[in-house]
Amino acid sequence: MSEKMQLSTYEKALGINLDLKRYGVFAEIGAGQETANWFFRVSGSAGTVAKTISAYDMTMSDALYGKANRYVSQERLHSMLEYEYGLLEKRLGPERGKDTTFFSFCNTVRARGYQDSGECHGWLGIRLQLKPQTEPCEIVLHVRLLDEANADQMDALGKVGVNLIHAAFYLRENLTDFVESLGDGLSKGSVEVDMLRFSGEDFRYVDNRLCALQLVQSELTEAAMFNEKGEIVQATDALYKRPILLLRGSFNPVLKLHLDMIQQSRTVFSNVLSEAQKNRSIEICEISMNNLLRDGSVDHEDFIDRADALQALGKTVLISRSAEFYRIATYLSRYTAEPIAMILSIGLLNELFKEKWSANLAGGVMESFGRLFKNGVQLFVYPWHNTRSMELVTAENFKAPKNWQNFYTHLFENKRVLPIGVGDPSLLANTGRKIMKMIEAGDATWRDWVPVEAHGMVERKLKR
Repeated sequence: MSEKMQLSTYEKALGINLDLKRYGVFAEIGAGQETANWFFRVSGSAGTVAKTISAYDMTMSDALYGKANRYVSQERLHSMLEYEYGLLEKRLGPERGKDTTFFSFCNTVRARGYQDSGECHGWLGIRLQLKPQTEPCEIVLHVRLLDEANADQMDALGKVGVNLIHAAFYLRENLTDFVESLGDGLSKGSVEVDMLRFSGEDFRYVDNRLCALQLVQSELTEAAMFNEKGEIVQATDALYKRPILLLRGSFNPVLKLHLDMIQQSRTVFSNVLSEAQKNRSIEICEISMNNLLRDGSVDHEDFIDRADALQALGKTVLISRSAEFYRIATYLSRYTAEPIAMILSIGLLNELFKEKWSANLAGGVMESFGRLFKNGVQLFVYPWHNTRSMELVTAENFKAPKNWQNFYTHLFENKRVLPIGVGDPSLLANTGRKIMKMIEAGDATWRDWVPVEAHGMVERKLKR
């Protein structure tokens, strides 16, 4: 199978300039007019550019787009897109509206400044008509600029902007191609795209949860999130200064056992939180990519089924490409300094001591634990019933693999590992695998193990 040809940034910008059906405005704040600059440097810009603007001064920016609590935010981006598009259509609609699809491209960015070491990130978006004289739609994304030098960040930002505009015009029918093209022309590790959202009547059939999944699958981000309503959220907004209780799993299907794990952990977690922290805490169900793969590919219908079930139960969902616990702990610690607790079973606790999960670390298993607990993360361990010995295995009587028992005792005594109870011991009688076998065999007793809110997920799977 031949590889798809990748257009250069130059070729994309020139192709858009030569497409006389598109005409728009560019408003960029925070890192220069790096996207608009591409359309000028390739020539033919009169075919695309109606206006460019950079309202850097806050007073000027507020006069155009209204007051803002934060200038690098979704709210500011939306105001820019709406204002610039409305002005363009008002002034040029009567003259060109029949044959032209109008657009406004905007970004608001915090790039590296002089003697600056803060987080560099930005919001980019395009408001566009899909056909002349129709209501516009929007595509919005959030980027993290990972280069150290300002010049490199500006270069990367300009390329992402061109990639977004080109994809919005020519690749919107194929989500995989759309997402993967956002990284065209960029050096690996220079940009992270951690949120992508389509909105508007003509994009009503786009499921933004699949956008989140595709960003992770295409390795443009470590993880992506959506809330209990299925709305895509950006990690900084969703997790900032919030205590986090996270359950990792495949959720295939969602079980009453999962709900009990969360309920029992919530009780323990509340004991380490202040009243103010309790009110800000967030519960997350996380699915890693290795739990979504089937025969090397991702079944999108299956993913949506799991997402629907978790949302019906009021859960925020995080999709990650971090099979290792220490990597997801590092990701979460990037956004909050509040307590983080990760819920796991005895089986997963045992997995943490296996070398395969730290093969890429010079310090091996010890380094993986060091990274896991670096920012005060705690592990909440749920019991397991050993059907052979009939023993209830808990964090208190767990036997770590050979040579690791003393180390485990140290973690337990220092409350890095905490035991949690079980609300209904009968839930321990069956594993997720056994329940899946019941479902596959047509054994209706699976309903006893799956919450009512998740029955639809299983029933849809059975019909396929």
